[in-house]
Amino acid sequence: MRKLKNNELGRITVDEFKTVAKTPIIVVLDNIRSLNNIGSVFRTSDAFLIEKIYLCGICATPPNKDIHKTALGATESVAWEYVEDTLTLVEKLKADGVQVLAVEQAENSTKLNTFYPTKGEKYAIVMGNEVKGVQQEVVSAANLCLEIPQLGTKHSLNISVTTGVVLWDLFQKINEL
Repeated sequence: MRKLKNNELGRITVDEFKTVAKTPIIVVLDNIRSLNNIGSVFRTSDAFLIEKIYLCGICATPPNKDIHKTALGATESVAWEYVEDTLTLVEKLKADGVQVLAVEQAENSTKLNTFYPTKGEKYAIVMGNEVKGVQQEVVSAANLCLEIPQLGTKHSLNISVTTGVVLWDLFQKINEL
């Protein structure tokens, strides 16, 4: 077995990315403090053709060298917008018919492995701060809370890892519809 070179991967260009059909998922970052985590979310969103990223609250925005370090150019392909208040954004998305899924450990949360998207729906996943998680008011406003089942001693996964797990799961389920 031989590793493939980058030019053998058949990736699309940034211009092509902007015109191809997107996965009907929006990522909302709620007060993410780590620029490396933000960059990683951009890179993962590029991989799964995510429609848009909203950077809210204390999130830094591109251009930024620390975001670029992990995004590796994905800030040029994935559409993004800064919105100061996450709750206001969530309420607007819901009014626009988007199903808002807070990714958080909460009472009556739905385990990710048991959640199945509905064909034709658009989803927004809200990812929370590295220490405090998704703001309670945002959790309360969401249509649903998704939780990744965890069995070890730690309370949570890193936000960039969590985003990757959730996006992969939803991406593959949506593409099976």
